[in-house]
Amino acid sequence: MRICFIPIDNRPVCCSLPADIAACDTSMEFFIPPKEFIGGLNKPANIEKIYDWLHNIPAVDCTILSLDTIAYGGLIPSRRSNLSINEIQSRLEKFKTVLQNKSGKIFAFSSIMRISNNNINIEEKEYWAEYGKKIFNYSFARSKYGENSKECRNAAALIPAAVLDDYLSTRKRNFEINKLYLKWKQEGFFNLLIFSKDDTAQYGINIDEAHELQKLGADVITGADEIPLTLLARTIEKNISICPIFTEENSKNLISNYEDVSVATSVIRQAELAGFKLTSYKDADIILVINNFKEHQGEIVMKIDTEPFNGNFIPPDKPYIIADVRFANGADNAFVNTLFNQGKDKNFIAYSAWNTTANTTGSLLCITKFVYRQQNLNRKMYEKLVLTRFLDDWAYQANIRQTLKETADITNQMQPYIEKAAEFLKIPAPKCTFDYPWMRLFEINVNIEMEVKDEFNRSHTVSDSSLN
Repeated sequence: MRICFIPIDNRPVCCSLPADIAACDTSMEFFIPPKEFIGGLNKPANIEKIYDWLHNIPAVDCTILSLDTIAYGGLIPSRRSNLSINEIQSRLEKFKTVLQNKSGKIFAFSSIMRISNNNINIEEKEYWAEYGKKIFNYSFARSKYGENSKECRNAAALIPAAVLDDYLSTRKRNFEINKLYLKWKQEGFFNLLIFSKDDTAQYGINIDEAHELQKLGADVITGADEIPLTLLARTIEKNISICPIFTEENSKNLISNYEDVSVATSVIRQAELAGFKLTSYKDADIILVINNFKEHQGEIVMKIDTEPFNGNFIPPDKPYIIADVRFANGADNAFVNTLFNQGKDKNFIAYSAWNTTANTTGSLLCITKFVYRQQNLNRKMYEKLVLTRFLDDWAYQANIRQTLKETADITNQMQPYIEKAAEFLKIPAPKCTFDYPWMRLFEINVNIEMEVKDEFNRSHTVSDSSLN
């Protein structure tokens, strides 16, 4: 199978992770633009270079397309760009012509512009540093009480008219572009089109836009960065049944941070989009273990604590994967320690605790789709993939990052975690280096040096004891 993958930006979870997942299948040809063509924190994607690159790759079976990259230059430029709607439509029409010359299916997604509840403008327009929370409050009041309500008028009065007008015009432009995509879908251009609610809450203009798009026939899901991975999983046509189980069964209907649906709904929606069949424990091929929270989701970076896992983890008696969502953006140390102390068994497949509930679940399901029952398994890439998630989500996000005030060399600090994770996975501890792709603490590159042999034991599956 040949897959073309145009990511949302050049972060490791958006570029390196999908490439590493695809590399687990030695029979797959995976085409992704060079990182220098893809947008970053302060630099939009080079669309012309991506056009040329697309022209030169062979015909593919499916294209996974992040539409924000083509329209605006990436997810963050979609909030900052001052391009007119006509300029964006012209760019999109040109890309549509280029893409039509590539055979195969097109799985695409576009974000519904987020409204972050803070005064941090690193990923927003400059005025967010002063008016971000006030814009969020305005959006919340307008959605919950109505545009002409006293609550909405009071919130609007705290924002300069020029700032609010600019924000609303940017939203309107993006919303109209999303309606254009929906028209293309109805014309048959996209085989699958998903709109994502990025960093959301229960009320907001973004929620209202999502409802409007749904009335027009759109498929909307909570999440963002993981959606290309979930769509990548969708390309793998395996009949796999899955059963979600929760460490806190009575709390599965609580809502995670940055989402507007319950943990259970978020998990189920990701599984359905990834092409899994939901079923009972008895009938499931794989058990999806969700380490969820009791009363509220913790936030390690924001110093918002929550009750950690304090039970006995009994591994399922069939292949299983673990989505650790007790904290947003980082692992639950208590759960990981319990898992490590117990030791890896033959049924363990993968673990993730990357950021939001949707991020964690979508990426985990993509890994699973590629490695479970895989007759062409690149064993070393699989080991690297699982180790990376432990080193990023557990070692760095939940531990090392909490000791840092600015970017620094963390090689020595990470070494005990590398050894502990490798011991759990029953692999030699590799040499690792780490860097900060966006020169901030939020994400790191985990660079793992692992010996790759000529033979990959291709006849084995990840549930086989030979991988222990």
